[in-house]
Amino acid sequence: MAELSARQIALTALRLWRKEKHFADFIISGLLTKTELNASDRGFALELFYGVLRNLTLLDFWIGCLRGSGIDRDLRDILRFGLYQLLCLGTPEHAAVHETVELAAKKQRNVVNAILRTTTRQRSQLLARAATQPLFVRTSHPQFLVERWQQHFGDEHAEELCKWNNLPAPIYARINLLKIDRTEFLHTYPGSRALRDHSMFVQFNSLPSSALERGHCYIQDPSTTIACELLDPKPGERILDATAAPGGKTGYIAQLMENLGIIVACDRAPQRIDTLKENVARLGVGIAQILQHNWTGKRVPPQITSVAPFDRIVIDAPCSNTGVMRRRVDVKWRLRRIDFDRMQHLQIEIVRALVPFLKPNGLIVYSTCSLEPEENEEVVRRILETSPVLRLGAERDSLPFRDGFGGAYAARMIRSAS
Repeated sequence: MAELSARQIALTALRLWRKEKHFADFIISGLLTKTELNASDRGFALELFYGVLRNLTLLDFWIGCLRGSGIDRDLRDILRFGLYQLLCLGTPEHAAVHETVELAAKKQRNVVNAILRTTTRQRSQLLARAATQPLFVRTSHPQFLVERWQQHFGDEHAEELCKWNNLPAPIYARINLLKIDRTEFLHTYPGSRALRDHSMFVQFNSLPSSALERGHCYIQDPSTTIACELLDPKPGERILDATAAPGGKTGYIAQLMENLGIIVACDRAPQRIDTLKENVARLGVGIAQILQHNWTGKRVPPQITSVAPFDRIVIDAPCSNTGVMRRRVDVKWRLRRIDFDRMQHLQIEIVRALVPFLKPNGLIVYSTCSLEPEENEEVVRRILETSPVLRLGAERDSLPFRDGFGGAYAARMIRSAS
């Protein structure tokens, strides 16, 4: 793999993503670990791959403008890369055209060259035509998703959201006070920039490898702390983090508890448990008991029942991830209309399974990184309607077009004393 160029790696990743249906992050990271590309070329491969994924509908619209038929899937992939460079990135024409032509099989090179040369001559017209298209084409989102956001948030906010999703995600990190205080962190890592209104968060221009390896920070969006803040854990309490991997919430909860008490942190998949263990250890969490458990199953491990009842329970429920599409670039191409109702059934099942493990007067926090009411307010409403022992305490959300961070929702419910 070391001999492949950045463009070849990006094209290989796109074809694997299309054929094998794996997550985009998994595919491109797997390919890059087998290369010897320098940092600049690795960055260019990521830009090409994610940029094309973000703009699939728009790129295919332009391909349709340039050639009405005779485009097979492999040729379309190559043209997507060429058009992205010419019309979105502004790559110099000679480099974009020549290098993209080189990606094609010999029998396709004349076609690719002709289409890309036409693109350079008609650039202004192609951009103008795109500007007149519906929002779902201009911003490359599924039409059904754009329409529901327009209904829920209004046209202006829906457009802001779509544009926000298509921007590269900034690198935010939470300072881990279990290992370092804020002043020392900012002094030790001068490349970090403190976030206004989020005192425990910083922003980096590039991944802070040293700080991560030493457990001095954890990469996460400020919106992800809403659930932990509603949970408001206290030192010495018993906390259940029901869906804990990869460990960001567990680490923050331990910090809020001053590493005093017990956190039982669960997840369902063995590989996610491994990641959870690694992150918790690196962050210096000393009060976590990590267990593999699926809350939609029947048997609860004795390691959980022996610690129950819990003072507080937090559920970061599996969801559609519509609030974090900037970071999970291919999520929008995986979603279907039925997914929101399907996820709601799963979310309710998990919450109902957890209520018996909450002590009287205890708190349970339900959270998602979804923007959809079916997965947020409607789940809480249905839980409260069918669980008379619970009452609503508070709700919070984060909306990208309002708050400038990822989308998130959390609700705190309180179990009655009797």
